[in-house]
Amino acid sequence: MRGEPSVAAQLGRRARTDVLLTQPVIAEIEYGLSRLPRSRRRQGLRQRFSLFLAEMTQAEWTDAVSVAFGETKAALERRGMRLEEFDVAIAAHAIAYSAVLVSDNLSQMRRIRGLSVENWRQPPEGS
Repeated sequence: MRGEPSVAAQLGRRARTDVLLTQPVIAEIEYGLSRLPRSRRRQGLRQRFSLFLAEMTQAEWTDAVSVAFGETKAALERRGMRLEEFDVAIAAHAIAYSAVLVSDNLSQMRRIRGLSVENWRQPPEGS
């Protein structure tokens, strides 16, 4: 939504069908937009998001996602760790789809075993 060059470059290197947008991410963006006061900025962001949604492939919340959610949340709790439920739901999509999760929240997401995670706003490690 911020139009960051590094993220745009990463998106440009991939086919549209290789990048999936999950419903929890859509819900969080909708929440953020709804919290903004009515303004040109909000209207512009809403238009940008609508275009983004039209172009992106959306990952469905399947039974496999529900299983991954339950297993992930239970595993975290057994280790005494808590994450926001939407973060667990987003991670569950990546696990169920055998996908890499792209997030700024590396410190939290790396707590989830079996989850591959990248931050496209930072250069890859080792480069």
